[in-house]
Amino acid sequence: MGKGNGKTDTTNLDLEHELTAGEAGNDTPNAQEPVRKSEISEAEKLKAERDALLDRLARLQAEFDNARKRAAREQQEFREFAASDALKGVLPILDSLERALKAPGGEAGDFRNGVELIYRQFQDVLQKQGVQPVAAVGQPFDPRVHEAVEMVDTDEVPDHHVLDEFQRGYKYKDRLLRPAMVRVARNSRG
Repeated sequence: MGKGNGKTDTTNLDLEHELTAGEAGNDTPNAQEPVRKSEISEAEKLKAERDALLDRLARLQAEFDNARKRAAREQQEFREFAASDALKGVLPILDSLERALKAPGGEAGDFRNGVELIYRQFQDVLQKQGVQPVAAVGQPFDPRVHEAVEMVDTDEVPDHHVLDEFQRGYKYKDRLLRPAMVRVARNSRG
């Protein structure tokens, strides 16, 4: 078929009723046979390509699954390592407490100094880990970081300000670990 305007001339072709040489009872070799062989080889190529792509897909899925498992394992190891680092920081404090308990009874001032030293060690460890106390006494009540356990009528501090702290609150890297339990002032001064 020659090149033309891109339209097929169907006036001379009756494709539905055209018989191949083999179908017409002719024993001569089929003129369409090379075309069928190329169609078969094309189909075999497509099947081979499909099989190769399916194999590649299966391998990529296995790689992805392995990468996901490896990432989960690494995250778990990181958590364990981070916890061990924090625990290592607490061990010297535990040692100080044990020494304080083993020390012979002395003056009350020595005991207080020992407890203050341990308290400072705890504060240092927590600060190194990124833990900061929540400011409370004298501050305006903030329900995001304070938990009011009592409202007290008083003129000592302005209205809705923290009067007293029962339990200190803490933040860890700007996230609230525990709210401060506080007593809040209520007065008519405003």
